[in-house]
Amino acid sequence: TEQAVAVAGGIIAGILLFVLLGTTAYLLWKKFCRLFSYEKLINPVKTTNANAILQDQANSEIQLKRTSRSRSIPFIIPPTLYGRDWIHLTNEEQVQDDSDPYMTPQSGPRSSFHSLAGAYVVGTINPDLYKFPEDKSETDFPDGSIGRLWFSIEYEQESERLLVSLIKVRKLQPPADSCSPFVKIYLLPDERSYLQSKTKRKTLNPQFDENFVFQVSSKMLQQRTLKFLVYHVDKQKKHHLLGQVIFPLKNEALTEDNKLVIWRDLEKENLEPPSEHGDIQFSLSYNDYLGRLTVVVLRARGLKLQEESPAVGVYVKVSLMNHNKFIKSKKTAALLGTPNPVYNETFSFKADQTELDTASLSLSVLQSNKGEKTLLLGRVVVGPFMYTRGKELEHWNEMISKPKELVKRWHALCHST
Repeated sequence: TEQAVAVAGGIIAGILLFVLLGTTAYLLWKKFCRLFSYEKLINPVKTTNANAILQDQANSEIQLKRTSRSRSIPFIIPPTLYGRDWIHLTNEEQVQDDSDPYMTPQSGPRSSFHSLAGAYVVGTINPDLYKFPEDKSETDFPDGSIGRLWFSIEYEQESERLLVSLIKVRKLQPPADSCSPFVKIYLLPDERSYLQSKTKRKTLNPQFDENFVFQVSSKMLQQRTLKFLVYHVDKQKKHHLLGQVIFPLKNEALTEDNKLVIWRDLEKENLEPPSEHGDIQFSLSYNDYLGRLTVVVLRARGLKLQEESPAVGVYVKVSLMNHNKFIKSKKTAALLGTPNPVYNETFSFKADQTELDTASLSLSVLQSNKGEKTLLLGRVVVGPFMYTRGKELEHWNEMISKPKELVKRWHALCHST
């Protein structure tokens, strides 16, 4: 019996010793882990206390309402990023101190997002800075506007078809109170045939959404120009032209995968008959800061082509003169012989402001022929009082009085050299 008691005592003593050693090892391991762990954040959000959550939400919503008066969005730093070095913070925003990596920011509104418990707002984002630019094509109309037209174009290479979609017209200015508009579409230089839209009854803002097809080869496409004429039909079935849009296809990347949606302001058509040798329309602009004279050759009409020679092309030569001495010249592209070519080409010349009293511009319309000398179809000179009078002088003076603004006018061509 004494032997059994001794054995039992030894077993119990061994068990107690094992438990003691295990407890000691566990406590040492826990203490060791604490040395390498972050301390708990001060005052974390307690998700177990419903009342505390509701109170925290109410406080956060009040704070966010104050900051949202400027329509801004809070920018929040989560707790996991508190150890980062944040710079350029202002007002009441907390800057992280490198000496205390465990410090919790004490200022700044609390986040209402419980998934970011303990996070703080450090700034705001202005949503207005990230908006897409607003389309003002239907709101910003220039003074004296007679309407604006929207259309789209694309080109099918295989079938050689130009697809034109007439979309809409806005803010027409008819001669009477009521307006029943329709549109004729030409593909210049062919002015004998056209396509016509349906007539929209009693509206100044017609919505057409009609599609039209022109057959034109890819080689000739760049030489063509779309012309839209907007008419009004009165009660007597008479047609009144309200305005036009001229759109050259030159330099346009037209493909099936690239559908261009375009809008243009309507222009009044020059109803006066062409002069003896035809007319040319161009814009002038002078930038006094850069000392740059800009000429935009728009179009010509009523040209008297030389029919006895096969025309290769008609182009405009723009020359800058000073004291009647040639300075520099530039040319437009040559368009196939048409009496009404459309160019829309821009040229710039260097001209000091002190030279404007002695400088002038000469625009010559020329016809080139195969194997023959280039023929002059007409010419116009604009400049100061030293060289010009009438409309040419008025155009030059208006350009000087309106710096950086394009001044557009028609001029009659003459045949003097």
